[in-house]
Amino acid sequence: MSSSPTRLFTFAAPSRFYGLAGALTPWFWVAAIALSAAGLYIGFFVAPTDATQGEAYRIIFIHVPAAWVSMVLYMAMAFWAGIGWAFKARLASMVARAIAPTGAMFTFVALWSGAFWGKPTWGTWWVWDARLTSYLILLFLYLGYIALVEAIDDSRRADNAGALVALVGAINVPIIYFSVKWWNTLHQGATISATAAPKMASTMLTAMLLMTLACWAYAFAVVLTRTRAIILERERHTDWVATLARGGSKQ
Repeated sequence: MSSSPTRLFTFAAPSRFYGLAGALTPWFWVAAIALSAAGLYIGFFVAPTDATQGEAYRIIFIHVPAAWVSMVLYMAMAFWAGIGWAFKARLASMVARAIAPTGAMFTFVALWSGAFWGKPTWGTWWVWDARLTSYLILLFLYLGYIALVEAIDDSRRADNAGALVALVGAINVPIIYFSVKWWNTLHQGATISATAAPKMASTMLTAMLLMTLACWAYAFAVVLTRTRAIILERERHTDWVATLARGGSKQ
């Protein structure tokens, strides 16, 4: 009788992962919509007005989750790209490609929302401090990875080249995270920490966590959908895709 870890490895086959992703995606979409509705309602209508920043602070319920998710997604992209490069795992490289556009989108949202937050708080849309500059580099790393893998026709060579960029760029993520401690920046320190009590009201914290979960549910839904599309593109000459095209049973 096969063990659970062995059964999990069966989903490393693109044909099996395609069906699994198809089954999971609708649930992530439902979760993303429900969590977003609850998080935005609590954040914009229930959470109290901040004593210092007034109503302008409410942008954090979009800005902070987007920033968190964008950084973790980059590390996930680098991880799967590295697995694909080291072990010639086709599916891992496909997942890395699928993550990149979503990570870039969240990075852009965080930069855009941060600018709207910065104007009333700091009096300017942008400053070249360590946090903002290193975070802007994150967007360029995402875009550079996407441009590179799309510019090379051979998928294996493209995956390997992209993995190199992703792995080298991963050093930027801890720089972003620790920039507030290492340099003098306009950004405040972490409001939520695993080693200390939260520095915000419970309703604010609830809204923040709900929006973070919403962003993750959305990310999973979109990445799984994009991975399925990449699988079909790369496996289009295989028998199982031909069977699927003729109305087979895979979702």
